Amino acid sequence: MKQHRYSVNMEWTGNLGKGTAGYSEFSRAHKISASHKLHDILGSSDPAFRGEPSCYNPEELLVSSISSCHMLWYLHLCAVNKIIVINYTDSATGVMEEDINGSGKFKEVSLYPLVKVEKREMIQKAYELHEEANKMCFIANSCNFQITHHPEIDSLD
Repeated sequence: MKQHRYSVNMEWTGNLGKGTAGYSEFSRAHKISASHKLHDILGSSDPAFRGEPSCYNPEELLVSSISSCHMLWYLHLCAVNKIIVINYTDSATGVMEEDINGSGKFKEVSLYPLVKVEKREMIQKAYELHEEANKMCFIANSCNFQITHHPEIDSLD
């Protein structure tokens, strides 16, 4: 079995001068980077957990990882099956349940791909390939919660 390794750098940038002296004494701001990447990702916690609303939170990054992995597999499968995709967007959502002790876990993620293919006769196969993409997605295969797909596919003709 082939293995792939991934490395990222995480830097907490939210020390407001007192470190973690108190729960409200620090920012949840952090920077995610990796060597050979053009841009850093500015992160924080969800605003419900004292985070900065203008930064990505880990929960959003998880949902976006599932969405992008699905899309990349889907585009690959379409190319292999001669389905010409002209446009692809997704408005993915996730539901996380918080436990009484403050921990939590994702209950579900739903993908809503809007796909435009070149020809009407490609639409049926284009729908079928979403199921195949889900089976192939590295991220989806690593999750222990339900991932649903609600694609809408149209053609240029």
